[in-house]
Amino acid sequence: MKVSVIGAGNVGATCAEYIALNRIASEVVILDIKENFAEGKALDLMQTATLNGFNTRITGSTNDYSKTAGSSVVVITSGIPRKPGMTREELIGINAGIVKTVTENVLKHSPEAIIIVVSNPMDTMTYLALKESKLPKNRIIGMGGILDSARFKCYLSMAMNAPASDIQGVVIGGHGDTTMIPLTRFATNNGVPASQQLSAEALKKVAADTMVGGATLTGMLGTSAWYAPGAAVAALVGSIINDQKKLFPCCVYLDGEYGQKDICLGVPVVIGRNGWEKIVDFNLNDEEKALFAKSADAVRSMNNVLSEMKSA
Repeated sequence: MKVSVIGAGNVGATCAEYIALNRIASEVVILDIKENFAEGKALDLMQTATLNGFNTRITGSTNDYSKTAGSSVVVITSGIPRKPGMTREELIGINAGIVKTVTENVLKHSPEAIIIVVSNPMDTMTYLALKESKLPKNRIIGMGGILDSARFKCYLSMAMNAPASDIQGVVIGGHGDTTMIPLTRFATNNGVPASQQLSAEALKKVAADTMVGGATLTGMLGTSAWYAPGAAVAALVGSIINDQKKLFPCCVYLDGEYGQKDICLGVPVVIGRNGWEKIVDFNLNDEEKALFAKSADAVRSMNNVLSEMKSA
């Protein structure tokens, strides 16, 4: 199986590395617009093959999409982060152009590919990729909820002083500091509700830390994180390539599910060879439903910027 990663930055390169280390695909192509950048990342990674014991072939390409031909999965990480002084409209405008161009180019060479969107603002970029590609909705997936949930479980494990592998936790809603919803009611430590081991105040702090998890790392690192995002993408790719049917929170198109229509938003879905195969209803309580509706309103306002740009 072949996987192409568009964008050779930190997230893209780390994603390619984890795919190789976990032996998920036989071939990974990294593509970037910067001359020789993807080729350099690919060569550097290939020089670790004998040390790390993988046989995945990793190649790089400078904007030659023909090298991505026949990909089963395409990961779009390309785009720019929001910079100081940049408006939301400017960020959406720039990244929308990038995501649209990338989607068109990859589908010319891999018309059957499942597309994973990582570029920000992720919920809006996922919606854009779906509308522009006109692909079946199950073949467009936004990664954000997997990353947010991994951060949620990390903070839960630290708060409970428990192994991370014993923790279960899910984050739904938009992939943003004010739009994501850590479902503390469903969090468990090896089946035991987290609410039995942590106070309401402690759980509230875990949720709050989760919601600013990305911003916290940006403040520490001076740039966006890449290890956890890369691992989140690789886990998603693995469930697709190996038809694992894993239940992941992902940004997908809703058509009445969770009370929302014509929007891409994070909900629990089963991931397999066909992309996302089923949306799972968590039976939210009234408070959670209200938060989800509020998250949808915020994401829809971002999506409206796309419509305004087209009509301008």
